[in-house]
Amino acid sequence: MKRIIIFANGELSDPDKARQLLGVDDTIICADGGTRHALALNVKPDLIIGDMDSVDKAQLQKLQKDGVAVEFHPRDKNETDLELAVNRALELQPEQILIVAALGGRLDQTLANITLLTDPRLVGVDVRLDDGVEEIFICRDRAQVRGGGGDLVSLIPWQGAVPEVETQNLKYPLRRETLYPDKTRGISNEMLGDSASVSIGSGLLLIVHRRQS
Repeated sequence: MKRIIIFANGELSDPDKARQLLGVDDTIICADGGTRHALALNVKPDLIIGDMDSVDKAQLQKLQKDGVAVEFHPRDKNETDLELAVNRALELQPEQILIVAALGGRLDQTLANITLLTDPRLVGVDVRLDDGVEEIFICRDRAQVRGGGGDLVSLIPWQGAVPEVETQNLKYPLRRETLYPDKTRGISNEMLGDSASVSIGSGLLLIVHRRQS
């Protein structure tokens, strides 16, 4: 299984751009209320997971009748619905996990969704939050950013300072520099072409790529 799409219950500012992320062979998992985004994009889920406090009950019943698997969890639990969805996705051993509509809405939920990217179990899996406008992912060693000239790229140290940051094809180059979590040195860089690269010495570097077109 190559790629799993997880629909979260955040905001989706540009559905048309989000639709362009989808492929015909993707496995679709909806985290509870994320079901609304899948249905709005005319995508049939393979699995809906969560405590079902946000999903439309009539839609849920119809999807169950259509053969969609539904995994119920109690409302009083230690994980968010999105974390449950990520856990289930990892059991399928995909090469890539794309989490759609994980940004916007409640700030605490957005921060928690971003924090999920640091899970050590995700090492070796290409995991990104993406809504078609912005994508967010973690660089643990090297990373490629693919987009277009003028796209914004921000590099944010996560869980501590990140040494030996080096970039290629960004307007403001970094040459084996250290980025600190209490400084804004890596914010709002710009891509000079269709791709850019980032490498680090150690630590976790959060990459936020905002497409300009």
